[in-house]
Amino acid sequence: MSRETRQSRDGPLAAAITTKVVQLFGDYTGRGPTRGRTFINENLVSCLLRDTLTKPERTLAAAGEVETVLEVRRRFQATMRDDLVAAVEDLTGREVAVFMSENHVDPDVALETFVLEPVAGDKDAFHPRGTDAGET
Repeated sequence: MSRETRQSRDGPLAAAITTKVVQLFGDYTGRGPTRGRTFINENLVSCLLRDTLTKPERTLAAAGEVETVLEVRRRFQATMRDDLVAAVEDLTGREVAVFMSENHVDPDVALETFVLEPVAGDKDAFHPRGTDAGET
């Protein structure tokens, strides 16, 4: 994969990842986000999603139960973790070293982030496990 391709935020791989992540959200929560975009840069894949909350979650948030909504979302993400990681690994052909997920209620935005293991021989890659040549 060329550096130009790895730094792309568009293209078929990014679109496929977005589609799969949105589908998984729908499978788990009953509805998927209405907008999404995946950004790929070297060994970082980030899916930025908008309009993710279900109607009951929006109702709770409007009633001041934002922390409850965020806790429910954290539990969904923990439950979805294995399927999200498997999807990114399948589509990229690379192992996910780290998965992180965060949600925001107003505006309704979620971020699913995957740190991939570096490609063998890429001396400039960030190593999530601290095995960079330049790390002390």
